[in-house]
Amino acid sequence: MILYPAIDLKEGAVVRLKRGAMDEATLYRDDPAAQARDFADAGAEWLHVVDLDGAISGRAVNGAGVDAILAAVSIPVQLGGGIRDMARAEAWIARGVARLVLGTAALKDPDFVRTACREFPGKVAIGIDARDGRVAIEGWAETSDMKVADLAKRFEDAGAAALIHTDIERDGMLSGVNVAATADLARATRLPVIASGGVASLEDLRALKAADAPIAGVISGRALYDGRLDLGAALALLAA
Repeated sequence: MILYPAIDLKEGAVVRLKRGAMDEATLYRDDPAAQARDFADAGAEWLHVVDLDGAISGRAVNGAGVDAILAAVSIPVQLGGGIRDMARAEAWIARGVARLVLGTAALKDPDFVRTACREFPGKVAIGIDARDGRVAIEGWAETSDMKVADLAKRFEDAGAAALIHTDIERDGMLSGVNVAATADLARATRLPVIASGGVASLEDLRALKAADAPIAGVISGRALYDGRLDLGAALALLAA
């Protein structure tokens, strides 16, 4: 199971939100590249980067911060937020992003997502952000009627590299990862599933590992920044 340290960018700085609320951002660092280097130096194999402003606006906003991260580390970076068309997808791949995370587009423009999966095999993940079992879009500002599992099934044959399942109500709250919902999704789809939202301690990672489901990875943000989760210990646990 791979641990993805999260770097969320808002107005050029590294922040964490609570339940996706942009007005509840906690500032952790004003140098995204330095944060990326710290995670890489501690042994992280991947980074999960989100352009929060881009997720709301539907266009790249924190491009300079993402470029700085890409220049600072050699480990692969997966990026989400504001990637809504092929021109932007192609641009990010050309600039060195290893994997694109497409969320809102998966619901609103599935043809684009399928095209991206075909053009960039193994380099597209579907971001499924869930609120009460339904898919949220537009930077979590809007909740659709689409069920999480139904959206996942739409892309099983598209060639996506993974599904990223985020429980919005737990995200940034340190309330514990939603193991049951993540495991249910992992059992319902053939695609690798990455858990996100609520990770608070090593116990959450143990619970994900112990789940009777093929969970491929987990994203952690606030727990790492607040010191509740030691990155080295977490990596060792997941590698064991």
